[in-house]
Amino acid sequence: MSQAISPELREWLVSQLAAGHSVPALRASMRAAGWQDSATDLALAQLEAGFPHVEVAKPPRTHMPGPDLEGAPLYIDAGDRRVQVLHTMRHPRVVVFGNLLSPEECEGLIAAARVRLARSLTVETRTGGEVLNVDRTSEGMFFERGENDIVARLEQRIAALLRWPVEFGEGLQILRYAPGAQYRPHYDYFDPGEPGTPTILKRGGQRVATLVMYLQEPEQGGATTFPDVGLEVAPVRGTGVFFSYDEPDPATRTLHGGAPVLAGEKWVATKWLREREFK
Repeated sequence: MSQAISPELREWLVSQLAAGHSVPALRASMRAAGWQDSATDLALAQLEAGFPHVEVAKPPRTHMPGPDLEGAPLYIDAGDRRVQVLHTMRHPRVVVFGNLLSPEECEGLIAAARVRLARSLTVETRTGGEVLNVDRTSEGMFFERGENDIVARLEQRIAALLRWPVEFGEGLQILRYAPGAQYRPHYDYFDPGEPGTPTILKRGGQRVATLVMYLQEPEQGGATTFPDVGLEVAPVRGTGVFFSYDEPDPATRTLHGGAPVLAGEKWVATKWLREREFK
């Protein structure tokens, strides 16, 4: 069965060539990622021909998810809830929200997720699959979009708050961090330099933003940290931290992690937003 040469694959190939990688190296990377020789040959032939129908220099994004902060509001109408604006940063683009979820919503998400928890995986950009990662020691699960009433209501609220379509969001992930559990600093975008990234991007393009919501606060520890800028966000129940990244590059300063939980349990819900419809 033939494999389609997608715009994302072309863009990845162009970016790798511009970064100094050779055509033989790109061929090896595609084969390692599971691309058939026929598809590899076609894609590389187009690459060597210069991609006349593809822009090599990708223009900057002109539209990104995020709240309307015109006029420095203290509160934002998110449709069914009045959300507080507690803290903002420009670079990286970070906004901390208060009153994002009710206590009942937090408890409902925890109860529905608890019976489906498993050791958390991370996306493997070398292959496009998922793997266990020693840097991530939480337990987690995913809800499908709109899977239950609470999830559907929260997704509509997030869409209104961040002005980004529900369909552009991945499924809601719930994570439980026991004492000692953490997630070491990392980026949420998919590394364009990894051979598995074109496969991942087929489902909805790049990630462009993250919203981490706190469902249960631990007794100690568990902050969301941004090491590049010295920011720590306390995991207070019902609040959330939003950050966006307009390019898949460390220059966005969105390196972040979950500090170890020192006492108690931390539960979070994470929503990742893609550049187009996530399928």
